[in-house]
Amino acid sequence: MLMHTAPPTGGRGTPPPADLVMLFDVDNTLLDNDRFSADLDAQLVQALGEDGRARYRQLYERLRDGRGYADYLAPLQLLRRGFEDDPDLLELSTFLLDYPFGQRVYPGVWRMLAQLQRFATIALLSDGDLVFQPRKIRRSGLWDAVQGRVLITLHKERELDSVRSRLPALHYVLVDDKPRLLDAAKAELGAGVTTVFVRQGHYASEADADAATHPPDLRLDRVGDLAVIAPDLLRPAGGQPREPVPEPG
Repeated sequence: MLMHTAPPTGGRGTPPPADLVMLFDVDNTLLDNDRFSADLDAQLVQALGEDGRARYRQLYERLRDGRGYADYLAPLQLLRRGFEDDPDLLELSTFLLDYPFGQRVYPGVWRMLAQLQRFATIALLSDGDLVFQPRKIRRSGLWDAVQGRVLITLHKERELDSVRSRLPALHYVLVDDKPRLLDAAKAELGAGVTTVFVRQGHYASEADADAATHPPDLRLDRVGDLAVIAPDLLRPAGGQPREPVPEPG
């Protein structure tokens, strides 16, 4: 189920297909979520001590394993038992909601997005909850950078039909730090998708892309390197360039 979708493209019925739609994962693809997670651990220790941090992480992992996506706010709700009178627990929710995600966007991302929007429609495709994940994307500046084309799902690999319905295209590019998701997309879309593996974050360092049934079409050490990738490596020939959007700030 798509939990949040991009705004309608105008008109009735299915919009005409774009020449090329590029779908970007968010966490550890466009922004450094590992750095945020480390900052959260430090805040948890300061507020609740090491035992409180460990309890939060146990709850977080249990919820992620059960739901299939990260939820940072739900563990705080479950932590209330035993910390009802602790004012620092309330401060943790403020820390999460006000976190400066704009400072965690990877170097080169704004330039890269502006360059790619000359010839492609750019959208974000992320797993997550309905409250924290949209707020993270808005506070990072990425929401505005893609003109609100944001799709948040429970399981990306199960929602490709819905994604194609919302953003029809002659060809897709999927950019992600998880080879298993790229593998699933290639298995379903075949030659209709170019898969790009960015080796960033803990999933990328632990994953073996070569073991995938469908290895990634492209591999990059930094997502910003897409700014200098030849368009012909991403899409079939054809299509007209578009004017880039200005970089934030």
